[in-house]
This record gives sequence, C-alpha cells and structure tokens, in this order.
Amino acid sequence: MSQTSKNTLKEQVAALPHSPGCYLFSDAKGCIIYVGKAKDLRRRVSSYFLDSRDHTPKVRVMVRQIASLRYIVVDNETDALLLENSLIKSHQPRYNILLKDDKSYPWICVGNEPFPRIQSTRQLVRNGSQYYGPYGSVSAQKAVLEFIKDVIPLRTCRLNLSQEQIDKGRYKTCLQYHIGNCKGPCVGRQSAEEYAELVAMATSVLKGDLRPVKRYLEEEMQRASDALRFESAMRFKARLEALEKYRSRSVIVSANIIDADTFSLVVDGDEAYCNFVRVRGGSVVAIQTIMISAGIEADERQMLTLGIQHIVDNIAGELASEVIVPMLPHEELFPNIHFTTPQRGEKRSLLDFSERSARLYRAERLKNMEIKNPERHTERLMEAMRRELRLERQPRHIECFDNSNLQGTNPVASCVVFRDGKPSRKEYRHFNIKTVVGADDFASMREIIMRRYTRLMVEGSDMPDLIVVDGGKGQLSSAYAILCELGLQDKIPIVGLAKRLEEVFYPNDPLPYYLSRTGEPLKVICHLRDEAHRFGITFHRQKRTKAMIHSELEGIEGVGEKSIAALLRTFRTTANIRKASVEEIAQVVGRAKALRIKEQMG
Repeated sequence: MSQTSKNTLKEQVAALPHSPGCYLFSDAKGCIIYVGKAKDLRRRVSSYFLDSRDHTPKVRVMVRQIASLRYIVVDNETDALLLENSLIKSHQPRYNILLKDDKSYPWICVGNEPFPRIQSTRQLVRNGSQYYGPYGSVSAQKAVLEFIKDVIPLRTCRLNLSQEQIDKGRYKTCLQYHIGNCKGPCVGRQSAEEYAELVAMATSVLKGDLRPVKRYLEEEMQRASDALRFESAMRFKARLEALEKYRSRSVIVSANIIDADTFSLVVDGDEAYCNFVRVRGGSVVAIQTIMISAGIEADERQMLTLGIQHIVDNIAGELASEVIVPMLPHEELFPNIHFTTPQRGEKRSLLDFSERSARLYRAERLKNMEIKNPERHTERLMEAMRRELRLERQPRHIECFDNSNLQGTNPVASCVVFRDGKPSRKEYRHFNIKTVVGADDFASMREIIMRRYTRLMVEGSDMPDLIVVDGGKGQLSSAYAILCELGLQDKIPIVGLAKRLEEVFYPNDPLPYYLSRTGEPLKVICHLRDEAHRFGITFHRQKRTKAMIHSELEGIEGVGEKSIAALLRTFRTTANIRKASVEEIAQVVGRAKALRIKEQMG
C-alpha cells in the first residue's frame, strides 16, 4: 500500500460516524475483499489501522491489500448482521469465512394449506405461503413460536387435512388434542372458519399488532382468576408481559419486497447525490451513491432521471420490474419499468434507508473536503450561506448578539464572532448593561448595538458582513433602528432568529423566511446562536455569583473592599471562609475583623 493510499484511508476512517453498520474493504482492482459489521463503525474500522502487532497474520495480509473502503449505516446491530449476511453472499469476499455458506436466517412461515401450520423455515418458497421475519437468532424465533404455541391452540402435525380426507375418517386425535394444545380439526371437531380466526390472531402477533392476542390473554387471565385457577392466571400474566417485548421486523431483509431497485436523491445546491439500493430475493445485495453536478435550470426530476440513467449504464445494468423512487422520473426513457412512490409501509422504509445512505455519503464527502482542501470547503460553505440567507456578499465575518438576565437582575449581553463559518473566540465580547433598568430586552439590544458599532466606527475597524440577533421581530427592530441612526442600514445586513431555528426574520418584513433543515447554513446558524447563548449565560452566572459573595461580606461592619478582596484571594469562596478558624482569618485581615466575620457568618 502506497503512502498516498494510507493517507486517503486515514482520512476516510476519520470521517466515519459512530453508528452501527457494515463496512466493505476493496483492493486496488476494486474487488471487495472483506465485509464486516460493527456497533461503532469508526472505532471498529480504525482498529485495523492501529499497531499491526495486535493482528493475526491473516489480518495483516488483508490490511496491506486494502485500497479503499465503503460503509453503510443502519439503525441497529440486528440490521447490521442481516445486511452483512446479504453482502457476503452476494460478493463472496476472499477474506470472509463466516456467513459465506448457503445458510440463511430463520423465518416463520404460515403455510398455504388447509388448516395452516405455523412453523420455522430457512427457505422462502413462493407457493402462496406467508413469511415473517427474518430473526437475527434462532432462540428469538423459537421464543415467538413457543409463545404462539402456548397461547393459541393450532395444530402441529403434518397430516393432509383436506375436507375429503377428514370426511373419510382416516385420522384419530393425538396427544396434543388431549392436553388442550389442539382442538381436533383432523376429526372434524373444529371448523375451518374457527381455525382461521386463531390463525389470524397468530399472524397479527407476527405482524406486530398485539391487540387481538392481548385481548385474548386478558380474557383468559380473567376467566382463570374467576375460576380461582391462580397459577393459570399468573401464566397468562407472564405471557402478557412477554408480549410487550415483542420486536417488529427489519427493513434490511423483507419477505414482501422480493426483487426491487430503489433510487433516492439528495440535492445540495448545484450538486445532488443519487443513491441506489438493489434488493434481490428479499435481501439488500448492493448499495451505491453517485454525485451529480446540476446543470442550468435543472430540477430534481431531471437530476433523478440522470442519476438512474448513469447507474443503469455503468453500475446496475438491467433494472428490476419494480423501481421505488421519491418522485417519478422521465418514464419514457425506461420502458417496461413500473415506478412506485410509496408513502408508507416497508417500501417507504426502504426509500428512507436509501436517502439516509445518500446523506451519509454527502457528509463523508464534505468532511473529506474540509480535511483535504479547507479553502475550497470554506468557499463552498460561504457561498451556500449567501444563497440561503439571500445576501449580496458572502458572510465571511458574522457577529451574533444575545441578552441574559434573571428577572431584570445583573443584565448582561454577549457578542460572538464567526469568521469563515468558525468561531473566532479571541474576538468575543461581554457587555454589562448600563442604561437599562429591569428586564427590557429591546432596550438592552439597542444599547449594545449602539455601543458596539459606535466603537468600531471610531476605531476604524472592519464591519461584519452579517449581524444576527437572537430573538424575534422585536429585538430585530430595535437593533435595526440603531443601525439606521448610525447610517449602517445599507452597509450591514441584519437578521433575527426566532425560537424555531429555521425561522429567520428580515427588517420590514413581517413574515419569516424558513431555512432548509438539511443544509449546512442552518448548522452554522445553530452553532452561532448556541455560542452566543453559552457565552452570555456564563458571564451572567459569574456576575450573579460574584454579587452574592460580595453582598454577604459587605454586610459585615468594618470589612471593606480591600479586606473582601484579600479574603477571596486566600479562601476563594464564602464556604471556605465559614470553615476557616478565627486564627486563619486573622492572618489575612487581623483578629478584630476575624472575630466579627466568624460572628456574622458562623
């Protein structure tokens, strides 16, 4: 592995999220050589590139062949396990051994037969049967089957219970009937309609609808209790508690989505990211994201069409008969393809999964750009903020103001400065409110804006490219009035932030402007406001604490400012002064004052 490849991999690893998912290592030829899963992707993948002495010889050989990596984020470890299984079976990586055979995860099958059985299977046969799962572990699947068996009296035998065979009287009741686990449909003692109601109750559990079986258990528990069968009632109560822990299906593998291709689109200014998810046999077998540069007047539908065309021509080849998309592309370019835009259900979950993968790819690319080319990243971010906030020039220098007081006491304000989208902490400023009495945020905002920009004008300092006021229309109007007095209203744009961060107000405009919730400008604005609030509230707390300390010591006769300062330098807090002896205090302020202090403070 060359030094350049090592540096590239380190940058990719540094950008990985702390989320569960799967990672894929490829060699210089682009072949996938290893697929793994992790609870924390960054921690797990970075472990391969630490001290190689901790690795086995096989791992060291594999690491030397890694030329690139990709990753897929999922919701939880179970989804990561299922996705790893699908990817390994699809790509057959050289360095994977586990899950590389033809084993599959267990499903629960409701057979397509008279008086259907509910049983475990690892093979999905398309004969009209219903399948639920898959389950990440056999023990979890068995627990569900045992639960259904204990609660709902369904048959477990393999007999052919056609009406013709039953009418001939070919069968006899078995032990399960005599112990109450079956109601004897084989001998005509249970109708097909009654049996179907029990099957419907069982399938409702498998689908995640627990209400029918919950009502059944509650009725049985009450019936057992009324009959003084308390042990039976306790068993039903335990089953009710177990019912609450039942877990729903995974989106990664589905029995309902057999063969489908999914495309999603994330637009970011002049660029877009198109993600492709391929499902075959109910399993995700491929995921790919490409970047699209938008042309002049290109809309989302055109970009999605372009992305699908590129992926079909260069990556996917022939599409499935059903394609899941967030919006309909130009369908005339894809004959014999049925496009679906789902609003809910498993297909919608699969589309959300695809979109989430595209956003993560975008975040990784931007993080790498920031590491490798910070100037280009800054230029892109500033241009995005200029467009989003409707400014004439890029906001390279932003100042944000916030007030802080407690019911009008100790009023202060803060000014934080951002340059190129990042905090410039050496330029932060605190303000003690001098002319305002009580809790008047509007007047406080007028005072600090006047003081700040009058001073900058006198000093001849650079003015900001944007002023942000933390507050709604009231604070914004107060600040804008001062800018008009100073003649700066046409030189410095100013906006106000409402309580909802995506709402931005402009002077003389009563309606708010909504920022994109997924764009980078909103993240910068959030950071800016949080910094202003943190900086202001910290100063306010310090001032309030100092006032409380001084007020307690100032109430002691004969103890002046110099004595108070000396005591605080020595003991730091009033609590330490209370704990100190008369002799210790006397060493700082003399015995006479020490006696008065101990008498007053105890």
